[in-house]
Amino acid sequence: MQTATFKGWILTQLDHAFGIKQVLVTDSKALQKWQLLSKDMEISDYEKQQLLDLQQPLIWGGKGWNEYELENKFISPVFMVTKFDDRIIGYFVERKLEGQVGNYFLSGTVDGMIATGFRDPEKPLFCLHEYKRSVDNEGSPDAQALAAMLVVQADEGGTKPIYGLYIVGLIWNFMVLEGKQYAISKSYNAENEDIFELFKMLKALKQIIKTELL
Repeated sequence: MQTATFKGWILTQLDHAFGIKQVLVTDSKALQKWQLLSKDMEISDYEKQQLLDLQQPLIWGGKGWNEYELENKFISPVFMVTKFDDRIIGYFVERKLEGQVGNYFLSGTVDGMIATGFRDPEKPLFCLHEYKRSVDNEGSPDAQALAAMLVVQADEGGTKPIYGLYIVGLIWNFMVLEGKQYAISKSYNAENEDIFELFKMLKALKQIIKTELL
């Protein structure tokens, strides 16, 4: 049994180590369904104003924020606007995750996750990894998010799609892992009109969790 953390992986290494492969969005039923469902999500005037209020400081200084500023000033507040937290599921930050995947024991800290539980995460349903800036990155944020998703999949038994997201600076990319295949969405730029589209993706995710994953 080999041990490894989420850090340091790149997608090619994950592909070889776990026998997975990336497919186009058009070949991922779960990601296509997620995107289609998001188009039906409505944004209230109140939610829109909250998003615009969060976006303005991001436009002013987001490219220079460190990882804690990006997380606290923008990412977590956007998730809170979506209102994931209730007595059944919650959005958790900087939580440990570990498990056996194939011949590896993977572990690490997940920047953000949606899981059952309201004090502590119990069953992870969604994993997020963010990088502090759009420049001077180390490692591969997409692979780190996917590595965490593989742990969730192994624990779940591989019967349901696993959802994720990685963020580099202002850019958001959503991910779905289905069996041995994964797909990555188009890029959403949080400093322009894409903020409403990525928010709809989060609202759609909430519906998927409530109706299909619990």
